[in-house]
Parts: sequence; structure tokens; C-alpha cells
Amino acid sequence: MAYGIAAVWVPVEDMDRALAFYRDTLGLTVEKQDTDWSEVTQGELRIGLNARETAHTVDGGAVISFTPEDSIDDEYARLKNAGVTMTGEISDHPWGRIAPFKDSEGNDLQLFAPPA
Repeated sequence: MAYGIAAVWVPVEDMDRALAFYRDTLGLTVEKQDTDWSEVTQGELRIGLNARETAHTVDGGAVISFTPEDSIDDEYARLKNAGVTMTGEISDHPWGRIAPFKDSEGNDLQLFAPPA
């Protein structure tokens, strides 16, 4: 039985661009940096940036959700002002609020805030 998540891998085409996005735009920590594999972390989450595979988006694939440090509204506005591609508005659901966006390589990400 799996007891934890070691890492989430996302394909990237441009490692420098991807590192800049995850480090500078999202504020994650770069733990390892190389031309074909880098790792960024936030808390217990480790994201592997994999340039060894062809990057492409597929509808219905995995989505990485981030909990904003401040309000989801403030973080949505900050990302949008930073030029991040927001793929939808903030939506409210009984299980929480989400705001979908893309990383620099076209991978699906979202902000998530639990219900108040």
C-alpha cells in the first residue's frame, strides 16, 4: 500500500522557463536543477520537472492544486497580473473554491481553498 507521494512529475520543454515559473511566479523552492530534471518543493509536495519527455497537454490529465497563502481572490489577481494564463474564473463549490490556470509549459494547475 502506498503511504505517501514521493513526487509529482510534469513534462517541460524549456527547463529555464519552467524553473522561473515555479520559483519566481509560484514561490516554490528549487531543490535540484539540471538540464533534463529539476525538482521544486513546497512543504511536503515535491514536483519533478521532467525535460526527458515530450511536453504536451492532454484533456483529463492530472492537475496539481495549490493552496494560496492568502485569499484565493488575492492570489488569483496576483497570478493574473503576473501574466499567468488563467483558464477560468474562481468557481464556488460545496467542497471549496477553485481557480484553474496553466504553468509555463501548458500543464494544468489550480488554486484551491476549502469551504469557509
